[in-house]
Amino acid sequence: MNTTTHRPLHRDLTLLRHQIRYEQLSFWRNPQSAFFTFVFPVVIITIFGALFHDVPAGPYFQGLSALQYYVCTIAGLSVLGSCYSQLAIVLSTRRQDGILKRVRATPLPSSMYFIGLLAHCIMVSVVTVSLIVGIGSLFGVPLPGHAQWPAIVVTLVLGAASFCALGVGVASLIRNAEAAPAVVQFVLFPLLFVSGTYLPIQSDLLNGITSALPVKPFNESLLGAFARDADLAWQNLGVLLLWGAAGAVVAIRRFRWDPRPS
Repeated sequence: MNTTTHRPLHRDLTLLRHQIRYEQLSFWRNPQSAFFTFVFPVVIITIFGALFHDVPAGPYFQGLSALQYYVCTIAGLSVLGSCYSQLAIVLSTRRQDGILKRVRATPLPSSMYFIGLLAHCIMVSVVTVSLIVGIGSLFGVPLPGHAQWPAIVVTLVLGAASFCALGVGVASLIRNAEAAPAVVQFVLFPLLFVSGTYLPIQSDLLNGITSALPVKPFNESLLGAFARDADLAWQNLGVLLLWGAAGAVVAIRRFRWDPRPS
């Protein structure tokens, strides 16, 4: 009886392992894409490090030094790139190329396919965030202490899961692969600016609006986990969770495995 009960779980875990390995191999076999996935945030934080390494802590950057602030927000940007932008574009391309249709015809459960994508995106995010924190430390940004890591891990995993759900949700609304980059950037690019990723926002009205959107709460959660204390920002994480749930609902209702007829 035990064998029968555990066999489906063992099979699912084997399929999940295979799917994660497949996603990793697909990623690393496209060296140009992998290279720029990691280089883009590293170049940004290096430029910011050269520009702001001697700017002291002050109220403009919420009591942090400029570079402490930017290490956190650029780390958030790298997670968004891996889990939202890239995922939405990849899924749109795979659907148009018929890859998703072939995946649907295999014994791989849909849940294992998307969990494999999530695990892959988290792995890529961990590497990019580690690179950003490492570059920041070269410019004098203190590394997080042991007590901060649980809050950092929870924030990164929840943020990655929420933005993956939003990425799949947006991919379900994109008509073809050619439109994917434009649709993704149309949503993301203005949101990054008004959420304080590149420059702290001093408008109370704008901060109030963006606090209900996903990017600013994620930035604030990272700022708290990395640079301030070891406490979890429950309100910000709750906003992230709600947006992730909304993305998942849209994905479940609207996601298509077959290309849309032209």
